[in-house]
Amino acid sequence: MNKYILIIFFLIGHLLTAQNRSKYSNEFLNIGVDAKSIGMGNAVSSTVDDVNATYWNPAGLINIERDEISLMHSNYFANIANFNYISYAKKIDSESAMGFSLIRFGVDDIMDTTQLIDNQGNIDYNRIELFSAADYAFIFSYAKKNKLLNLNFGVNAKIIRRIIGDFANSWGFGFDLGVQHENKNGWKFGLMARDITTTYNSWSFDEDRLNDIQNALEGENQEIPEKNEISIPKVQLGVSKEIYLSSDYSMLAAIDLFMLFEQTNDIISTSFASVNPSLGLEFAYSELVYLRLGLGNFQNELQFDSTTELSFQPNFGIGFNLQDIEVNYAFTDIGNQSAALYSNIFSLKFKLNLLR
Repeated sequence: MNKYILIIFFLIGHLLTAQNRSKYSNEFLNIGVDAKSIGMGNAVSSTVDDVNATYWNPAGLINIERDEISLMHSNYFANIANFNYISYAKKIDSESAMGFSLIRFGVDDIMDTTQLIDNQGNIDYNRIELFSAADYAFIFSYAKKNKLLNLNFGVNAKIIRRIIGDFANSWGFGFDLGVQHENKNGWKFGLMARDITTTYNSWSFDEDRLNDIQNALEGENQEIPEKNEISIPKVQLGVSKEIYLSSDYSMLAAIDLFMLFEQTNDIISTSFASVNPSLGLEFAYSELVYLRLGLGNFQNELQFDSTTELSFQPNFGIGFNLQDIEVNYAFTDIGNQSAALYSNIFSLKFKLNLLR
């Protein structure tokens, strides 16, 4: 266990060297996947043990027994934006596993009115075209068990593609590192370090199309966006414990700390780092039916009178395990307690019976 703690602090110390690179980008990758995990408030870095570990902590892929596929769809901002996710994972041998994931977050059918007025000053609605603003992430995951240290390690290699119609597009690359450990008393620990080398995005712009935007804004002097973006490292630390209440009933309790090396509105925030806790509970009956509750996204929100008020996001979820099919649903921001709008999230997981 001491070696495990040393590894965690070594990784965190390495990440601190990147805290001066404080640009935000690729925020769509912070939304989260899998209704099961979101229902628990995203407090899953120590517990995730299936195909969805490709996103939450690739070290958890070691625990899969058969090939698995996961699908998720959700809508955000009053159904304006669509989030879709698909993932596949398989066991390589008793000590290693791999997985692939694809994420798309996009707003489709946006009206391009830059050509609405023709050269004679006439309005022509036939000149309106539609375009999409979409973000894509392709993630390759690999996990390996270390019996000597009693640790599971995992790494993600990410390719990011972002497209805004024919106005602009970018490519990005980055890496994540995950670790999981379970002690003899059944306590589980998890570490997920995202963008450990920083994730770099390089944009290219169509200057003619940008000029169209400026003309549509009646010649306002609009700055050209920056061509390079950097996602700074983020750390997610978690601990969990499963308690068996009877032969049929069990309860899983988990807490995760989301750390960003930047001063924000999080409940714990300094010039050095910000920490946002997340709590999750899961009640299970015979491994068939699941009830989940989660609390997260604690923020000090600035009010109109210049005071601050603590807000949080409560989530609720249910799940059904039907042999080789698992169906999960999550409802986020119950009672509209945070600034985020509520969302309905559905996900499916399939265990495959493939010939070896």
